Amino acid sequence: MLAIMAAAVDERLAQTFVELADTLVAGYDLMEFLQTLIDRCVELLEVDAAGLLLADSRGALRLIAASTEQARVVELFQIQNDEGPCLDCYRTGRAVIVSDIRVDQASARWPQFAAATREMGYTGVHAIPMRLRDQVIGTLNLFRIAPDGLSAADVVAATALVDVATIGILQERAVRQQEVVAGQLQRALNSRVIIEQAKGVLAERLRISPDEAFVILRRYARGHNHPLTALAGDVIRGTARIPADG
Repeated sequence: MLAIMAAAVDERLAQTFVELADTLVAGYDLMEFLQTLIDRCVELLEVDAAGLLLADSRGALRLIAASTEQARVVELFQIQNDEGPCLDCYRTGRAVIVSDIRVDQASARWPQFAAATREMGYTGVHAIPMRLRDQVIGTLNLFRIAPDGLSAADVVAATALVDVATIGILQERAVRQQEVVAGQLQRALNSRVIIEQAKGVLAERLRISPDEAFVILRRYARGHNHPLTALAGDVIRGTARIPADG
C-alpha cells in the first residue's frame, strides 16, 4: 500500500513539473504560474501552508503568493518587522529550517516572528532560497502545524520545484538583462495588489472569507479563460459579476 501511495505522489509530482514547464512560454501568466507552485507544494508535500516572497527592483522582499490567509499574515509580519527565517534565507542564500518555533533558540532569534507564527497555528518553517548561481530573487516558505521537519524526499521535491520556478521567472533573457527581471517582478508585485483588492471586494460582496473569494476568483478566471490579474481589475471596477459558485 505504501509503495502504491508513493508511486501516486511521484506521478503527481511529475505531472506538476510538466504543468509548470508548459507555462514557460511567451506571454504566460506569472501570477498563475506562481500560485500553481504554491498550491502544488501544499498538495504534494507534507506541509500545511506555503508562501512565496520575491525581491523587488530595490532588493526588498514582497509577498507574491500564499496558500492561506494565515500564511499571508505570517509572511507580511516578517517583511514589516524585518525579522524571520525567510528573510535570513534570502539574505544568506541558504535554506533555513525551524522544526519547532517554540524552542528557546528560535524564540530568542526571532521573538516577534515566533509569537506571530504560533498565533497563526504554525510550528515548523522551512525556507528555501530561489536562486540561480549567485543570484537570489526570493524564497519559498513552507509551514507545518506539527513540530517536526520535512522528510528528505520532500526537501528534494521542494527544492526542485523552487528551481523550476526560478527559471520560470528569470528565463534566459532575464538572466542576461537585469532590467527585464526587475520589470517582470514589478509587474507581479503590482498584480498582487490588484488581486488582493479584488479578493476583498468579492469577499464583501459574497459575504465569504478572503481565501474563499480567491478560490472563486481563480476558478472563474480559469473557467472563462481570463487572465487572473485582468479579471481582478474588472472585479474592482464592478464590470465583472462573479457568482458564488464561480
